[in-house]
Amino acid sequence: MRHYQKTKGQRSLIKANSFFRAYPSLFYIIKWLLISLAIGVCIGTASALFLKTLGWVTELRENHLWLIALLPIAGFVIGYIYHRFGKEVEAGNNLLIDTIHDPKEIIPFRMAPFVYLGTLTTHLFGGSAGREGTAIQMAGSIADQFTRPLKLSPLERKFLIISAIAAGFGSIFGTPLAGAIFGLEVFLIGRLKYDSIFPAFAASITADLVTKLWKTGHTHYHIPIIPDISFLNGLYAIIAGIAFGLCSAVFSKTIHRVSRLFKNKISYPPLRPFVGGILVSTAVWALGTTKYIGLGIPTIEASFEQQLPAYDFALKMIFTIVTLAAGFKGGEVTPLFFIGAALGNALGYFIPLPVGLLAGMGFVAVFAGATNTPLACSIMAIELFGSNCGVYIAIACVVAYLSSGHNSIYGRQMIGEPKHNRFVGFTGKRLNEL
Repeated sequence: MRHYQKTKGQRSLIKANSFFRAYPSLFYIIKWLLISLAIGVCIGTASALFLKTLGWVTELRENHLWLIALLPIAGFVIGYIYHRFGKEVEAGNNLLIDTIHDPKEIIPFRMAPFVYLGTLTTHLFGGSAGREGTAIQMAGSIADQFTRPLKLSPLERKFLIISAIAAGFGSIFGTPLAGAIFGLEVFLIGRLKYDSIFPAFAASITADLVTKLWKTGHTHYHIPIIPDISFLNGLYAIIAGIAFGLCSAVFSKTIHRVSRLFKNKISYPPLRPFVGGILVSTAVWALGTTKYIGLGIPTIEASFEQQLPAYDFALKMIFTIVTLAAGFKGGEVTPLFFIGAALGNALGYFIPLPVGLLAGMGFVAVFAGATNTPLACSIMAIELFGSNCGVYIAIACVVAYLSSGHNSIYGRQMIGEPKHNRFVGFTGKRLNEL
């Protein structure tokens, strides 16, 4: 009887193995659906917690503006903690990109609490930073803890990190489709890693749903007027896209140069954000406004509805570059949304397109040029603004991507396909190696 049962079990196992050999994609889908659900729940929950607490500290700062005077001290504390305990995770998003290209040690879990607390501190005391970098780093460090228990191969670990980036991005902005594309697009310029497409979408959609289940709201934007596309309007979109791309290149180059300047001039790392904090808090006091610190959501919203001062984008760029280059924590993306929307709004003085449309185009196109992710940004705009603006957005994002050159806020991005034929020799190189 035992022999019969064992034989029967063996037959069942053989049949199962034969079935999965006949339909290998089914096993892949089941496996990565389960993994994506697991990391999606964890990352979505982390994003919800981050968004809620970020809202609280922003409100606290705006109600107690004297906190901004303490920004230098907060910067020193952040710098000291990373210098003393967080050197392995200081590279941030670039560490995740490096892990995808060349998986080595497991990303330390402490990256998540370090960047979470560092970002909240930066916003509480008045730094100009975003939230995408924090969400992605939290996601990557959380997801990579699954590598050993699941006994993932190096290739499968790449899938895992890509999925984590997708989930972090998609859940923090409420754009799951854009999040998935961003995860597939951000680490290798000019190419998409299609073998990761299922886990990237599954993780991003799951994380977004979980974030919403926690009753976490996202900012909504609206483009009031979208004219019919025409050859002339298409030309205006191309001109705007060139401006957005040049702005992306200036931002990317400048933030790296200012970061090197801080490192070259100030040898003790904790003093860099201390000095940066003095510069930022002094500038806030001199200007008499908090418009250019934090996320800047009110100004972004206003850029879709009314004409703003033409210099808003430049001031936000300066505040953000000093904040992040000095060593404060947070992301670049939401400030890039501000810079792009304000620049698009400023172009309304010269380009005869509706100011809300120009703001929406700049919102995503400057980001596209600064991260080399035109497809993700185009999809993001459709998720945020609706499909009617799709043609204008796509033109702006593609042109910004091309005109920004081989520059990026992520220096460890690798060139998979150069933007122009004259740069064929750049294939396979990291941007910070050029």
